[in-house]
Amino acid sequence: MRTAADTAWIAERARALGFELCGVARAEKFPELARAEEWFAQGFAGEMKYLGDARRSDPARVLASARSVIVCGMNYNSGLPRSIEFEGESGEGCGVEEDGARGWISRYAWGDDYHDVLRNRLNALVAEVRGRFGDGFEMLAYADTGPLQERIFAKHAGIGWIGKNTLVLNQQMGSWFFLGVVLTTLELTPSLEGVGSPPADLCGSCTRCIDACPTDALIAPYEMDARRCITYLTIEHRGAIPMEFRDAIGDLVYGCDICQDVCPWNRRAPTTSVGEFQPRAFGDARSAAADIAKQDGAKQDGGIDSLFRPSLTALAGLSEDEYKAAFRGSAIKRTKHRGIVRNACIALGNSRFERGAPPHQEAVAVLQRLSASNDPVISESALWALSRIQ
Repeated sequence: MRTAADTAWIAERARALGFELCGVARAEKFPELARAEEWFAQGFAGEMKYLGDARRSDPARVLASARSVIVCGMNYNSGLPRSIEFEGESGEGCGVEEDGARGWISRYAWGDDYHDVLRNRLNALVAEVRGRFGDGFEMLAYADTGPLQERIFAKHAGIGWIGKNTLVLNQQMGSWFFLGVVLTTLELTPSLEGVGSPPADLCGSCTRCIDACPTDALIAPYEMDARRCITYLTIEHRGAIPMEFRDAIGDLVYGCDICQDVCPWNRRAPTTSVGEFQPRAFGDARSAAADIAKQDGAKQDGGIDSLFRPSLTALAGLSEDEYKAAFRGSAIKRTKHRGIVRNACIALGNSRFERGAPPHQEAVAVLQRLSASNDPVISESALWALSRIQ
């Protein structure tokens, strides 16, 4: 087994590469992995069948002779207001600004695709570890892309505890950080060796995340029914949004930050200046996506000005080419063109327009066009929105 000094060296190199958090856990079949299997068997994963991958219950199924998991955390908390500082998180309708209705995109998706950002840094860490210890071992790096349950290994690596909102919480960082892991046959001294158990659960009697969830997705402390979660509904769910959740979705068009925004541990969470995680801005300066669009012969960005509270009318009106150009290299491509247009329609239907005002007229025009779409999910969503605002 490598020494504690070697583990400390890995953590130091991870910090040098931009990771604020780093710890090492044994590649064990921790009890929480079996509980996750039970969660999946209850159907809480919805359409996310990949969460039932048998390899997720045992790291040895991913990499034979695996001994250690290096867990890294990277802050993505850009210093802009929280979702709860704007109207729209409840089913009472969303306020409309002078320039039109605006939607909320989850903070993690404002900038470049975090999978790529983390993967590049993890691969750099792998290269440094090989440079120090040689090549007589295997290493697999995953940035939320592999069959490992990062949260559980993060807990046992000393990164933090799993909170009632099911996210990893760290006393200093809150929950605004991405997790990446490196599974390896290299036997490293665990970060908690000689320390004892994982970090204490400091959620206490607080239930703010549970109380604030608009769709009651947190069915019990530490347990989520993903089928009710707005993040799932706006990203992973491919069909029409179920009627019972449409009001509650409010102005949320990609993901949901509410359970994090209300968490006391995030009140003083540090912010990051990492450029990749700042909101993409379009407008006069244009963006890399717009430049690509020019090369492809497509329109530039469909009128989107920023991914921080973007125009709902602009999102709903995106053509498929404009969508591909605007969100190339973005996590938002996960929901596909149909998903983002569908979600924008629902949010427009939740908007409190002044009848006859320019923003209202623009929204009605876009929704009327979409109501004739050949895609039944888009046309139905647009018709529902029109029934609400006309």
